[in-house]
Amino acid sequence: MSGDLVGIWEVALSDGVHRIEFEHGTTTGKRVIYVDGKICRGNLFPRQEVLRRDWMFKLVGKETFTVGSTDAKATINIDAVSGFAYEYTLEINGKSLKKYMENRSKVTSTWLLNLDGVDCRVVLEKDTMDIWCNGQKMETAGEFVDDGTETHFTLGDHDCCIKAVSSGRRRDGIIHTLLVDGTEMSEAAE
Repeated sequence: MSGDLVGIWEVALSDGVHRIEFEHGTTTGKRVIYVDGKICRGNLFPRQEVLRRDWMFKLVGKETFTVGSTDAKATINIDAVSGFAYEYTLEINGKSLKKYMENRSKVTSTWLLNLDGVDCRVVLEKDTMDIWCNGQKMETAGEFVDDGTETHFTLGDHDCCIKAVSSGRRRDGIIHTLLVDGTEMSEAAE
């Protein structure tokens, strides 16, 4: 591990939680970005270097790269705050990480479960009704039912269904519920 490590962020995307590490050499201008690596939610991921710039004379600026199989646009901003002190901020798809995560909680639902000894992270993208499990986009079959819609898929030997029903209140909108073998799963907060 380099002594130039100045920022670590964890970003929840539909295909998983990604760890972003940023090294900034303030004497050489070196910039290195790593995605994943280390332990994240109990899983060990190989660390991948996605950007390296050595001997940069301009110590402030921004670096843009993509994250995950959905190719989310990520930008690390490097700003001088005083003297040789710097501030590092991460943007995802043009929004600050905080704003991105707040918006994400409105447009996705996430469930964390353990099926047959395997940890599963199921994500529903509400705008497209795409379903992801542990980084893989699932094959689904949707149908209209009396009280809303049902989107069916399988995880291993388990029949799964995400039900979408109206809450009856405009403010709350549509309620999404995951059923695994007919049993309702509780939603996780990310």
